[in-house]
Amino acid sequence: MEIKDDIAFFQAVKARLVKFEGNGNGKSDIEIETAIKQIVDEAISSDIVMDIFEAAGMEKPDISILSDEFLLEVKGMKHQNLALELLKKLLNDEIKTRSKTNLVKSKKLLEMLEGAIKRYQNNLLTTAEIIQELINIAKEIKEADKEGERLGLTKDEVAFYNALEVNDSAVMVLGDDQLKEIAREITDKVRANATIDWTIRESARARLMVIVKRTLTKWGYPPDKQAKAIETVLKQAELMADFFTKD
Repeated sequence: MEIKDDIAFFQAVKARLVKFEGNGNGKSDIEIETAIKQIVDEAISSDIVMDIFEAAGMEKPDISILSDEFLLEVKGMKHQNLALELLKKLLNDEIKTRSKTNLVKSKKLLEMLEGAIKRYQNNLLTTAEIIQELINIAKEIKEADKEGERLGLTKDEVAFYNALEVNDSAVMVLGDDQLKEIAREITDKVRANATIDWTIRESARARLMVIVKRTLTKWGYPPDKQAKAIETVLKQAELMADFFTKD
């Protein structure tokens, strides 16, 4: 299911749950929780989400699933277990989408999501607390999407900027301005040297490795940190290979 359908997914599940509750049969908490899981599973696997949505007489709201309005609605849901299942599914989709363009940032976000879920499963967080954690991760995703604007970098440049281990203390001594220049230059050079088959040709990969190493050395990037940065930059370049060769 595409990200653009996630609001419909959310509303469709809510509509199904309201219909379930409306039977007035005095369902137990266990029955309700079982129904919630079944509804979510069916909605995730269904190809007719929009039909359910329309059948409920609802119009798809023009809001992002990461908007404060949407997150507030989720947080205020009567059934917290449903809110949790929805947030897990929606955040996982958002992170998966970003993993196609920014290796480092998506990995960090996924680790945050998995870490929060694990703490919940180990009874270290209540349902209300895990929901708040997931909402915080949603806000982190929103902030990550604004990183390029803050730094004055394009989306591609941000991905390579993140690949430079910018949070490492030894790397931070270079200063943000210099790291941004390195990211811009690496982006340009990766784009200029991308070929249709470069990801499967060792010679092309080796050439790009040399180019990246020379660029890092030129800008005074710490020698003992270069191997990791080069490895991450090359992995990021592989993600962008198809896009760059179509430019």
